Amino acid sequence: MKAMILIPTYNEATSVVELLRSLESLRENKRFDFDVTIIDDNSPDKTAEIVESLSLSWVSILKRGKKDGLGSAYRAGFAKVLATDHYDQIVTMDADGSHRVADLPAMFAAVSPGKSIVLGTRWIPGGSVVNWPKSRQLLSKSGTKYASLALGIKLADLTGGFRIYSRQLLESLNLSKMDATGYCFQIEMALAAHLAQAHATQVPITFVERINGVSKMSRAIVIEALIQTTRWGIKRRVRPNADKLHYVK
Repeated sequence: MKAMILIPTYNEATSVVELLRSLESLRENKRFDFDVTIIDDNSPDKTAEIVESLSLSWVSILKRGKKDGLGSAYRAGFAKVLATDHYDQIVTMDADGSHRVADLPAMFAAVSPGKSIVLGTRWIPGGSVVNWPKSRQLLSKSGTKYASLALGIKLADLTGGFRIYSRQLLESLNLSKMDATGYCFQIEMALAAHLAQAHATQVPITFVERINGVSKMSRAIVIEALIQTTRWGIKRRVRPNADKLHYVK
């Protein structure tokens, strides 16, 4: 198994260097074979240039002209990976340190043959969050519960972004037809994987709220996710097969 880890960045100069050093340590363990692509949205803090200065042979940079949303960044990364045949697993991971490198080995071990998705999950036994107030935990749990009920997907963490998608799964999806931009991109991908009948495995992780930098979460992102999820839920009830035709080739 060879994986590509996709890491979107916008003003993550400090945290992404720390993350890459941690990944470098894991990579030295020959059991784990992966490369990294940094997807940078023209960060004013020169994130891309700082990563380039590290001169890590296993790290490439996909430079984009402007900040254009999480979903757009990941779709650009998916397209780059799928344009080659070098990788059979694609990892999505935050740059701010909230997704721990220490959880990656268990997630890699959970990969299944064929169309599969491994979800790093906070809200199952063994999973946890650090430095989140109760209100933020309630918001995340409520968001996942609502999405699960609206879309009929029995997963415990639909908004989490620490995942591993198999190449077979991504190749089976109409990625170009997806348009979610913010964090509801995670919900859209979980829905698409469900419709593609991918094997889903939930692995408990510890999510650590960032200490440095500024969180990208906002009220607008939450509202976008709520509106989009409601729309998807209504469509699934009115036209049960339409969304499958939309998402699955």
